[in-house]
Amino acid sequence: MASEEDSIEQAAAARRERLKALRAAKELLSTPDEDSVPSENKAEEFDDAEEENKLNMKFRNYLPHDTHLQEGKVAPPVLPKFEDPVASAPPQPEKVEDPFVNIAPKKPNWDLRRDVQKKLDKLERRTQKALFQLMEEQERQNQTVAEENGEIISAD
Repeated sequence: MASEEDSIEQAAAARRERLKALRAAKELLSTPDEDSVPSENKAEEFDDAEEENKLNMKFRNYLPHDTHLQEGKVAPPVLPKFEDPVASAPPQPEKVEDPFVNIAPKKPNWDLRRDVQKKLDKLERRTQKALFQLMEEQERQNQTVAEENGEIISAD
C-alpha cells in the first residue's frame, strides 16, 4: 500500500510541475518582448496607447446629456427619393353593389325534391326498363306480322 501512495504522490508532483511550466509559458507569450517590437519613438507608443484607452462612442438613436458625448451623435441617414409607379396611380373605384340585392330565394319545393329524389331515381330506372320491354314486344309483333305476309326482315 505504501508503494501505491508513493506512486500517487509522484504523479501529483509531476502534474504540479507541468502546470507550473504551462503557466510560465503562458506568461511569456502574453508579455511582449521589447526586442521584438522595434520602436524609434517612445512618445508615439504612448499616444497610441492613450488613443486605445479613449472610447469612441457613436450614438444613432440616443442624445446623451453630457456635452463630450454629444459629439459622438451620428446624423440620421438620408433616404433617397423613391417614387413607386404602382402607388402613384390611385386605383379606379369599382362600382360596389349591395350583396343583398342579388340573393335569389330557393324554389319553394326544394326540400320535397331532396326527400323524394331516391324514389324518383328508382322509378326512372323502372320506367326505362318497362319502355325497353314494350319496344321488344312491339318488335316481336312486327316480325310475326311480317312472317305471315311473307316478307323477309333482316335483323339489324
